[in-house]
Amino acid sequence: MAKTDTAIFAGGCFWCMVKPFDSQPGIKSVVSGYTGGHTVNPTYEEVASHTTGHTEAVEITFDPDVISYAELVEIYWRQTDPTDASGQFQDRGDSYRPVIYVNSPEQRQIATASKRKLAASGRFDDPIVTQIEDAQPFYPAEEEHQDFYRRNPFRYQIEEMGGREAFIQQKWN
Repeated sequence: MAKTDTAIFAGGCFWCMVKPFDSQPGIKSVVSGYTGGHTVNPTYEEVASHTTGHTEAVEITFDPDVISYAELVEIYWRQTDPTDASGQFQDRGDSYRPVIYVNSPEQRQIATASKRKLAASGRFDDPIVTQIEDAQPFYPAEEEHQDFYRRNPFRYQIEEMGGREAFIQQKWN
């Protein structure tokens, strides 16, 4: 039986954070949800009100023998603007802030080293402000938010066109 581990990343709208991980070998599941706040089992409307303290995030279950946590962190960076602490692209506010939530000291060490490497790379003029925080309870989002890119491709494309896709092309490709 294959081993599994989890990774939790917040990088703006969770709809846009599923597809880049979903197609990778070794990924068992990518679940959209909420974490990091003080409300138990929040709803989309509550999180969108910016009163729960939660971020929209994805919880990735993966086989570490096929894809490493370090590889997942590298994929994560390439989906975000790590210099914007106030949200991501057209999505503004604390519920869209970039955060790497770590489940272990090993994950913290990997994420911290990766963040330092990115900061030293010279790729960005502004400081890398993505936070690295201890994982907190993760609450799956409502069913209509799961696999959004597959179920609502037109609306997903509009969301991607909100600046994320152009930023990725400019900064990462």
